[in-house]
Amino acid sequence: MSKFIQNNENFTIALNPQTKRIHNITLSNNVISKFLEKMREENISVQHLEYTPYERQVIADHLDEIAGHNLGEILRDIINDRDTGGFTIGLEGISKDTNEFVIFSTAIAHLVGISNFDSMTGKYYARFVVKDTDNSDSYLRQAYRLFTMHTDGTFVSEATDWLLMMKMVEENATGGESRLLHLDDWAELDKFYNNPLGKHKFQYIAPPSKNVQEMVYRQLFFLKNNRPCICFIDQFAYPGTIEEAKFLKALSHSMETDKNVVELALPVGSLVVLNNEFWLHGRAAFAKHPDLNRELLRQRGRFYE
Repeated sequence: MSKFIQNNENFTIALNPQTKRIHNITLSNNVISKFLEKMREENISVQHLEYTPYERQVIADHLDEIAGHNLGEILRDIINDRDTGGFTIGLEGISKDTNEFVIFSTAIAHLVGISNFDSMTGKYYARFVVKDTDNSDSYLRQAYRLFTMHTDGTFVSEATDWLLMMKMVEENATGGESRLLHLDDWAELDKFYNNPLGKHKFQYIAPPSKNVQEMVYRQLFFLKNNRPCICFIDQFAYPGTIEEAKFLKALSHSMETDKNVVELALPVGSLVVLNNEFWLHGRAAFAKHPDLNRELLRQRGRFYE
């Protein structure tokens, strides 16, 4: 039994039926409606949140106050809890306005920490669409192939402690589930962690679409609270030797084929937040459809000190 499970008049917390590592948080309709109404009364727009950084934390405080029962503290505790480190939460169909989706996700994110600047969009968040055709320079928007397991923030120098992904729009979409793997569920963790290359600092270089010019060297595995954590993405790693390349290929294959990978069901208007240090994520391939349309929102950032 999880220590976070509870049921009060404003929200419930239960274990996700697909994995006991993730908690499902369900806000009451009353809390969601009051929060959205407060945003309208305060004339909070997406543009205002983009231009005025402190307002992101102010609206987080509004949500925390409306929900009560120390919601923000609980979210931070879950994300920092090694046994879980993830939760889902959403608007429960109360709104279908994607601008309100951005506002809500911003409040949740800033109960957890501070959102980093997203160079791909030049904002504190990114919205991106996956369609039938694609000519991008990474797998992010390519619908019909596996988007392999990785952590975010590998090619930037700032810390990326947590990741938020929200489903904004979904039309004619079959497949494309978020694939998740908790580091402690990975059967071959010890094998790769104990390899001398597990402590190697690999070079990462982002493609042009990411708008990041720097070359970053990141250690593959590192310890936090005496537990292994990971920083990895296969697309942008530039190993210096054939031995390093073979090691990374074997590591990626091991993750992709692990029996504990979860393909998470997430409805439109809901989001998942994960600890980026010990959760890996990817995406299953979509089924072919000429009118495929999936839009996601991403925020990622660092914890409060």
